[in-house]
Amino acid sequence: MPTLSAPALSWIGLNSIPGVGRTTFRKLVSRFGSPEQALSASEEELRERGGLSDALVSELRAYPWREHAEKELAKAKDAGVSIITAEDAAYPMHLRNALDPPLYLYVKGALLPEDANAVAVVGTRKPTHYGLTMTHRIAYELASAGLTIVSGMARGIDTQAHRGALAAKGRTIAVLGCGIDVAYPPENKGLMEQISHAGRGAVVAENPFGTKPEAGYFPARNRIISGLSRGTVIIEAAEDSGSLITAEYTLKQGRRLFAVPGNIGSPNSRGPNSLIKEGALLVERAEDILKALKLAAAREKKADPEPAPRISLTREEEAVFRCITNEPKHIDLIMTEAGATAGKISGTLITLELKGLARQLPGKLFVREE
Repeated sequence: MPTLSAPALSWIGLNSIPGVGRTTFRKLVSRFGSPEQALSASEEELRERGGLSDALVSELRAYPWREHAEKELAKAKDAGVSIITAEDAAYPMHLRNALDPPLYLYVKGALLPEDANAVAVVGTRKPTHYGLTMTHRIAYELASAGLTIVSGMARGIDTQAHRGALAAKGRTIAVLGCGIDVAYPPENKGLMEQISHAGRGAVVAENPFGTKPEAGYFPARNRIISGLSRGTVIIEAAEDSGSLITAEYTLKQGRRLFAVPGNIGSPNSRGPNSLIKEGALLVERAEDILKALKLAAAREKKADPEPAPRISLTREEEAVFRCITNEPKHIDLIMTEAGATAGKISGTLITLELKGLARQLPGKLFVREE
């Protein structure tokens, strides 16, 4: 059942008023004691005690905050989403102590006390095979040791980090840069449902229902990724990657920063290699992170994922499957290499996806499923 705390109405209501950002919200709460008391204060009190301008006082009085908040709470109830305010006991401990923590979180799934031992794993949306392999390995090993993997549900490294944790039957938290009801990227809708519905973690967001994934929301999301975690691992990031914003927040919040080194000739390696030169801990395996955080394995570590049983394939499916690799490959090239016809290649690829052997990426690219 979703958690909708009684104070959530006033928290959402006050935060919804135009001109009341997180800074003003906190100032009002510190001076009046709670959002509810701030909303019920007189205009004179809001000016003198609250320090608000005449324009903001007028906005606060005129804005239908209660109607807005009630609609938001109704959406949460219908969607099975919990709303956890910063004063709730369930609010994540590390996030509460982070820089500029969210006033409240939309949560689908469950945040558990064990998620206090969490590590963020983030990186580029356009990884190499090396980056994907290292991400899966590190996320899998950390999750096997009982740590929760936090990432941003973006294409590439983030998605692979979530999948690695799930493959280890561990927990993962996906932090969205949009509303919690918006599947972004669209191809990760199933992954979001797998995380939130199977007791394997939680999908969380700061933004209201219906918020589209605009560029300005992602730096704010990155501070939450870092804030939830004891440390952050950067795996493949160009010099202008948003992952480096997460790295910056990690250092500002006094958390440990880790980086996986890469080929010096690859643009994707410039971010982590630079971080290592500046003092980030070089990581080759999950054990490096566990030692740095002084964490013993919380549960028995699995050596490797159990090999999947052999799946029966037709001759055509086998021919196409052999042409799919861990590097993204266009459908036209697969068709040529497999000697398949244009009329059959799409159906064969769909069958391989349904059998869990292949995965489609944007641009009609396909890779082998891990």
